Amino acid sequence: MGKIIAIANQKGGVGKTTTSINLAAGLAYLNKKVLLVDFDPQGNATQGVGYEFTSKQPTVYEALFSINKVNECIRTMKRPPLDLLPANINLSGAELELASVEENREQLLKNVLNEIRDNYDYIIIDCPPSLGLLNTNALTAADSVLIPVQCEYYALEGMTQLLQTIRLIQKVFNPSLMIEGILLTMYDARTNLSAEVSQEIRKHFKEKAYKTYIPRSIKLSEAPSMGLSIFDYSVNDAGARAYVSLTKEVIANNTEVVDNAN
Repeated sequence: MGKIIAIANQKGGVGKTTTSINLAAGLAYLNKKVLLVDFDPQGNATQGVGYEFTSKQPTVYEALFSINKVNECIRTMKRPPLDLLPANINLSGAELELASVEENREQLLKNVLNEIRDNYDYIIIDCPPSLGLLNTNALTAADSVLIPVQCEYYALEGMTQLLQTIRLIQKVFNPSLMIEGILLTMYDARTNLSAEVSQEIRKHFKEKAYKTYIPRSIKLSEAPSMGLSIFDYSVNDAGARAYVSLTKEVIANNTEVVDNAN
């Protein structure tokens, strides 16, 4: 059964989509069977792996509301070698439509992914930068949530609302939801601020904070505009090395969980 990891933070600009793309790509390049789910109406993860829409191709929106079967909406990519459940602007109306659904509206994405999760080792969900019904669906569907945190002032304060939402989801919809890890992004080793934020995050979250941090990198910023993961755009960049390290941490953590369960 595939592990479903939601990449979530209600703040924009923290490296959420960059992490979704490059963690999914890293897992795929390490021979894992991966589905990347773009659940953000902006569709940045879809564009970031180079998928170009043609007329009326179905997306995660059509799968969510049973307009199309999920298998009809999935696209297989070559670079990176993963499957994609794409999104476009159609998803922007989903919040209002979900609000009008009377029963189990928080579980629509879970129902969709349950149909196919056995086909994958990992399913990575790129969540929107908000805390509405789309995020609730993503967190209800997920086994765990990975939280990217930018190395800036008020980083911890910005996480408070997200952690409250996670606790609510655990209480009401998904009691088995866990925090996969806290990922420091846009780390600048030249500044005291990055070191201070890192120290605070590790103090509060201890072993849940990844050893890996993602450095500031022009190449990481450029890669999505070219429709490429960092591994396909600039494999020798420090950002690529960091995402390799993160990918290995994620695999090691999940292997350890499986071993302990056995």
